[in-house]
Amino acid sequence: MSESELDSFRARCVARVQATLDQLLPAPQIEPTRLHEAMRYSVMNGGKRIRPLLCYAAGEALGVAPALLDRPAAAVELIHAYSLIHDDLPAMDDDELRRGRPTCHKAFDEATAILAGDALQTLAFQTLAEATDLSAAARVSMVAALAQASGSRGMAGGQALDLAAEGKHLDRVMLEHIHIHKTGALIRSAVRLAILAEGPLDVEHAERLDRYAKCVGLAFQIQDDVLDVIAETAVTGKTRGRDQELDKSTYPSVVGLSEAKEMANNLLTDALTAVSVFPSRADPLRWVVESLLRRTA
Repeated sequence: MSESELDSFRARCVARVQATLDQLLPAPQIEPTRLHEAMRYSVMNGGKRIRPLLCYAAGEALGVAPALLDRPAAAVELIHAYSLIHDDLPAMDDDELRRGRPTCHKAFDEATAILAGDALQTLAFQTLAEATDLSAAARVSMVAALAQASGSRGMAGGQALDLAAEGKHLDRVMLEHIHIHKTGALIRSAVRLAILAEGPLDVEHAERLDRYAKCVGLAFQIQDDVLDVIAETAVTGKTRGRDQELDKSTYPSVVGLSEAKEMANNLLTDALTAVSVFPSRADPLRWVVESLLRRTA
């Protein structure tokens, strides 16, 4: 695929998931209106849509029709949106801004934000359960996969470990363990949902796609840590990022900024190697890696 074709692919994917999310979310005039407004506020406020994009890109590599992935892609984004609402709460990271706008608990109130996160999480599983263009077996497998990625052995567990690590100096192994769960599990599930939509897939190809997603997920988190430090340095001249202000270990604080950058680049190279056996229709997966390599925000 040419660069213009890949840009077009990304635009189509974002448009598809935006339309699906808009259709799935209750209209703001439906009672309880404040809750539904908060849900829409948190979901329909932009964002990179990396997880839906990975779902569609993996589907493209496997020859899965995009229409079959609209609900799975939306479901994983609903889980991501709920996690951000809860992550921003005073009991968690206590953030006031998200994507340049007041966080949900600031725009509405703390109780409404908690309920909005809860409702988005349950809507994600309803979205998969009602994906009637997929087989019943595929839907059950998808619900199980997304639940595992979201729960105590996935994203929520990673968040719990992250909170427990505040004020402690972590080594590289423990930090990686936290982020494989906190950030990586949901990114891996986005690719996993595309595999499940395809149906039976040979073990090698499934493992390669999972390896790709694992590398991308961890690289994404390392880059977040790196970019946080770079942004803070540009503004204040200090090399401490937001997480370090909260007394959390980050990759730059544990291994140094230069090595953290190298780690991210090596992981993305490994991701490309993992999908090297796939034909040109896997180019969107490769494009995601290239875009992450160029990422500045």
